[in-house]
Amino acid sequence: MASFPADRGRWQLESLEFVERAEDLVLYGDVGRGKTHLAIAIGMLACQRMIPVRFLAASILVMRLRKAKDENRLDQEPKTIGRAGLVIIGEPGHLPIDIDGARLLFQAGADSYETRSVISASNLESGRWGDVSGDGDMAAAVTDRIVHHGRILRFHGESYRNKHSLMK
Repeated sequence: MASFPADRGRWQLESLEFVERAEDLVLYGDVGRGKTHLAIAIGMLACQRMIPVRFLAASILVMRLRKAKDENRLDQEPKTIGRAGLVIIGEPGHLPIDIDGARLLFQAGADSYETRSVISASNLESGRWGDVSGDGDMAAAVTDRIVHHGRILRFHGESYRNKHSLMK
């Protein structure tokens, strides 16, 4: 189950008006609550409406940016990702990111600020993003940009996978 902000609901998600406005969306809650499922559904809807979408796990995005840096083409990789009107980043916070990776991720996020929508599906509240990146100041800067033009959808309830587990 998701809790929507007072000024947002299902209709606003389905209309994709937040994508047109380059607003961000943070899907936050414990594991197994449907955050990634909803992010994929929004991405599919955007694709049906001919909006270019990129879906990347945070760890994969960091690896792509590292490789681009090592190959001296770091200026090109964010442009490739940036062709999308909607970027979905899954699982930020599942794996720790070293300071160099956090800087690369921050730069990619800064490049998206006010130019495209980013959906993040995370089980970490924004105040703990510094724990994963190793840099509280950088995490605060990312959070500042996200909350400026963004909304948080909180997911709660029982884990879908636990509820439907064969191991009972």
